[in-house]
Order: sequence, then C-alpha cells, then structure tokens
Amino acid sequence: MYIPSHFKITDEAMNYDIMKEHSFATLFSGHNGIPFATHLPLILNKENTYLYGHFARPNPQWKDIKNQTVLAVFHGPHCYISPSWYETKKAVPTWNYVTVHVYGEVEFLEDENELMGSLQEMVLKYENPDSSYRLQDIDAEFLTGMNKGVQGFKIKINKIEGKAKLSQNHSLQRQELVINQLEQISHTNEQQISSLMKTNLKK
Repeated sequence: MYIPSHFKITDEAMNYDIMKEHSFATLFSGHNGIPFATHLPLILNKENTYLYGHFARPNPQWKDIKNQTVLAVFHGPHCYISPSWYETKKAVPTWNYVTVHVYGEVEFLEDENELMGSLQEMVLKYENPDSSYRLQDIDAEFLTGMNKGVQGFKIKINKIEGKAKLSQNHSLQRQELVINQLEQISHTNEQQISSLMKTNLKK
C-alpha cells in the first residue's frame, strides 16, 4: 500500500483497534492466475498473531489459497472532503479514510474444536450481550451438518500496514475547518472521521 510518511499509522494499538472495530474485511489471494476476493468477517486472536475466519465450501478461493501470501483489507471510516470548506479557492476535492492491510499465510482449521472455538468467538463478538442466541444451545447434529459446509482457516500475520489520511498534509487551520464541516454532517463516517481528526490534532 502506498503510504506517505505523514499518513502512516505508527501506533500498533490503533491498527489492532481498526481491525477489531471494522472486522468485516476483504480477503485477496491469487486464484487461477488472477486476483480473487471474498468479503467476510475476520477475528483477531487475543495474542494479535492470527486472524480467524471461514469460507463457504462452494467458494473456490480456498482451494488454492495455501502456500501464498494473502492480503486482508480492513476498511475503516471514510468520507468526501469538499474544497469549498477551505479558506482558499486553490484546492481540489479529496477523500479522508482509515484502513489497515494485513499480509499473511493461510492455515486450515482441521481440528473440530478449533473451528468451533473460532465460530464461538465470532458469535460472542457480534451478538448483543443480552441476546438469547447461544451457539452451545444449537442442536449438535444440526451444527455438525452446517460445519461441513464451511472451510475454517486462520491467517498467520506476517505484516501489518496502517494508513490514516486525515488531512495531515494541510495546515492546522484547514484541518479545523474540515472538522467543523464534518461535525455538521450526521452520517456515521463523517462523524468518525471528524473525531479521529480531532484526536490527531491533540497529539
């Protein structure tokens, strides 16, 4: 990923937070000689060394994904930045965004307990704490049948790149103008980007 020095995320904890908070990722690999992508949730383990996920078995991507470097892209908040918000007419439109790229190698989950553990972690992450749904309450025979339809995997993390393009290449005055405009837009992305920009200004 192209990362100008002023956009590079140097805080390792921030990279992990983005991966956890925006865990519905895009996983890229080579398949039959061309790039192939699957959109799926990836769960970071507690040691920050592996990402866990599962493919639907009919998805051909998993069949030749081993023995190559894969790329998982975590898409954080992003939004349009209008030049009309600046104090000058000598400006062009741009886009502010946060993203993390993770490179690694895929290992299949051959052990049923490890697969169930990864699925349990996923349910606990996404279900509300007061939800009545519990994976352990599901009929065991039904669950075994469903598990045969997926290929569980984990990605051994070899490299992480984080990028936060938050108008750092503009003056403090211009960054503040952008923040003020974004705060007036009620959409989630704009609100999250303005919050990140304010945090960045305090560093």
